Amino acid sequence: MLSSRLFARRTAFTATRSYATNVAKYNGVKNANGNYVVSFIEGDGIGIEISKAVKKIYAAAEVPIEWESCDVTPIIKDGNTAIPQAAIDSINKNLVALKGPLATPVGKGHRSLNLTLRKTFDLFANVRPAKSIEGYATPYENVDTVLIRENTEGEYSGIEHTVVPGVVQSIKLITREASEKVIKYAFEYARAINRKKILVVHKATIMKLSDGLFVETAKEVAKAFPDVSLDFEIIDNTALKVVTKPSQYNDVVMVMPNLYGDIMSDLASGLIGGLGLTPSGNMGDKVSIFEAVHGSAPDIAGQNKANPTALLLSSCIMLQHMGLEQYGERIQKAVLKTIASGKENRTGDLKGSASTSHFTEQVIKNLE
Repeated sequence: MLSSRLFARRTAFTATRSYATNVAKYNGVKNANGNYVVSFIEGDGIGIEISKAVKKIYAAAEVPIEWESCDVTPIIKDGNTAIPQAAIDSINKNLVALKGPLATPVGKGHRSLNLTLRKTFDLFANVRPAKSIEGYATPYENVDTVLIRENTEGEYSGIEHTVVPGVVQSIKLITREASEKVIKYAFEYARAINRKKILVVHKATIMKLSDGLFVETAKEVAKAFPDVSLDFEIIDNTALKVVTKPSQYNDVVMVMPNLYGDIMSDLASGLIGGLGLTPSGNMGDKVSIFEAVHGSAPDIAGQNKANPTALLLSSCIMLQHMGLEQYGERIQKAVLKTIASGKENRTGDLKGSASTSHFTEQVIKNLE
């Protein structure tokens, strides 16, 4: 069952609000050097460069962490995509991991490694906040959305087959168990960050059984949380309203099935400047994996152009989860100060001219 320790200590992270990301209670133990060990999946493409930036900033900030490199190059096991046993052992041992972008194959080949990781470690809840960043203007102001996505089933269950040539059937799987877990987590999360409403986003008007089960489960779960109100909204209406006036969602926690959450979380990221500014945490009963959700950008890999912000902010959530809030807050303030300081210190995706290495150095200079 879910841990009740959901970061009641509400550290005031400026850009990301206070993250109630502790489902799996972190019970890590320091090693002989007085540091915690964290599994690090550096990823593909630009993953190597932004991971290097994180390591350099962590060293400058003297964060009591040692990184354990984690290779998740896919293997085939019993006909299914899997990750090497050494990677599974590392993450299960360390209880927490930081992950750079992994390339997702299109069409035939290995199943998505991101999906494989979620399935392997039962990372049932994905937490995606999006908050306007001071000093970086977008057409939208005062954005402060929090979205929680069911992370293991729905259309992403991988149940597909060819009925006859030219006709393919893909099955959407919704279970009461998975729905209950993520909805309970959303209520507990809302309590911890002092938001008084849960908004269930769905399409039960059409998918009456699958989304209907998600909606009915939410009604049952809500009975245990009388201090948090419950409301419902159709997914297409939510999409319209979020891009019309996103601030109307600033006092709620949205929770939704997998595919809707995948789409809506990226939409919300676009309101604040893109996936390069968005942190993410994947929460499970035992382990948690924090990640940059943007792509591996092979077109700019190795060119010293990548923006490490998303991975850095995700690592700040990770530090809070580990009870190292003071380090996370310090790093986050330095990142935000660097972004706000001008185009010369921002990378190209943020309409700036800085290289990855220059941005990294500026963040280190801004550590307080």
